[in-house]
Amino acid sequence: MQLLRYSLAGREGCRAELGRPHRSVDGVLHSEKNAVQPHRKRQWCIAHLTANFLCEMERVLDVYSRPYDDRFPVLCFDEQPCFLIGDVMAPVPSEPGRVAKQDYEYQRFGSAAVLLAVEPKTGRRFVQVCARRTAEEYTAFMQNLERAYPAAVQITLVQDHLNTHHGGSFYKFMSPQAAHRLVGRFEWVYTPKHASWLNMAELEFSALQRQCLNRRIPVLERLRSEVEAWVAARSRAGVTLNWQFSTQVARRTLGRHYEAIRIK
Repeated sequence: MQLLRYSLAGREGCRAELGRPHRSVDGVLHSEKNAVQPHRKRQWCIAHLTANFLCEMERVLDVYSRPYDDRFPVLCFDEQPCFLIGDVMAPVPSEPGRVAKQDYEYQRFGSAAVLLAVEPKTGRRFVQVCARRTAEEYTAFMQNLERAYPAAVQITLVQDHLNTHHGGSFYKFMSPQAAHRLVGRFEWVYTPKHASWLNMAELEFSALQRQCLNRRIPVLERLRSEVEAWVAARSRAGVTLNWQFSTQVARRTLGRHYEAIRIK
C-alpha cells in the first residue's frame, strides 16, 4: 500500500480507489510491476542435496536424538569473527524525553574471534574470546572443554568443516602422546557443507548477536567481559535448546530429494 500511495501522490489530480490496481502510462499494472523486486534479496545457505549431504545431515540429526547420558555429552561448537568498533564522535546519552544519539561514523580497532560451545540438553556453555582464530586457539579451547568433562567416556562434538577443526591441530602444539589422547576424547560429527544451520551453536550466536554484540565495542578486554557476562546470565537462566528437526521430519519434508538421488 505504501508504494501505491506514493505513486498516486506523484500524479496531480489522479483519483483512484484503494485496493484497485493502478495502471501506469505503459499499460502495466503496478501490482504486476511490484511482483518482482530485484532490489530486495535474502541470504540463504544454498546447498546441493546429494547423497553425501543427506547422509551427513542424518548423522547430525541422529546425534541430536540421543537420550541424555552424562558419560557421553553432546555439544555443539562454532566460532565467529567479531570486529572491534568504536565511536569517532562521543555519543549523546538519553535523557527524559530525548533518545540517545550516535553518530553514523565509526572507527575500526581490529578484529577478534568468539569460540563457543553449548550442551543443548543441559544449557551448559563455554566461551573463549581471542584476538584471532587459528589452530592454536582451537586446541586450547578443546583442552578446556575436555577438562570440563573429566568423567565423560567421550565427548561428541558437532561442528563444521573449517580446516582447523580437526585433531591434526593438536599435533602442532602438543606432544604426540598428549595429542593422541586428546583426539580419543572426542567424537567429531561434521555438518554438511552449506548446512551450518544444522549446528545448534548457530542458535547461540544468533542470540549473542541480538542481545550482546549489536553495539559498538572497541577493545578486546571489554568484548571478552561482555560476552562472558552474557554467557553467565544465560546459563543462570537455565536456557536450553529444544531441537525439533529430526531424521523422520527430514525424510517427510525432503522426500522428493531422497527419491531423486536413488539409482533406479
